Amino acid sequence: MALRLVVGLGNPGPRYARTRHNAGFRVVEALAGAESRWRDFRGLGRCVRREGVVVAEPLTYMNDSGSFVSALCRFHKVQAAELLVCFDDISLPLGRLRLKAAGSSGGQKGMESIIAHLGTAAIPRLRVGVGPLPPGWEATDFVLGRFAAAEETVFARAVLDAADAVRVALQDGLEAAMNRFNSPPPRGGE
Repeated sequence: MALRLVVGLGNPGPRYARTRHNAGFRVVEALAGAESRWRDFRGLGRCVRREGVVVAEPLTYMNDSGSFVSALCRFHKVQAAELLVCFDDISLPLGRLRLKAAGSSGGQKGMESIIAHLGTAAIPRLRVGVGPLPPGWEATDFVLGRFAAAEETVFARAVLDAADAVRVALQDGLEAAMNRFNSPPPRGGE
């Protein structure tokens, strides 16, 4: 089944703009491009048509992402398998990408909400590494924090790679994108 909707997860507002938790927003914004004219969708989020699909961001805050995604899926008549969700993952090293066709939320609250609202875990997803969680840190404090300058450089490159991964998934299919972007980086590349 071809992808028809790409959603990036994050929290709205300037307070969260450059945090680890907004990895999904940064990916879809890179995919959409700076010149995009985003449109409001029922006060729940915003979307734009790019690369032949609807690209979207919920503005409901991370933990309620599912209300926006389920409403958008119903409106556009998109099945779960035609959706790609992009989000941060603290279990992946900074800059690593992982595409999957289905699976658990991995504890990511936005993905948990989407799975609950859609009633299935068979949702393609692109996880963007923002980890590892430093010892002694609470996960919430870590993901709501900003990157150090050196980390931001690595992460900015990962955002561009993630947008490329979405383009490959759109053009050649999810499996082709998985084969290309899920492989570990070359030695010394992390």
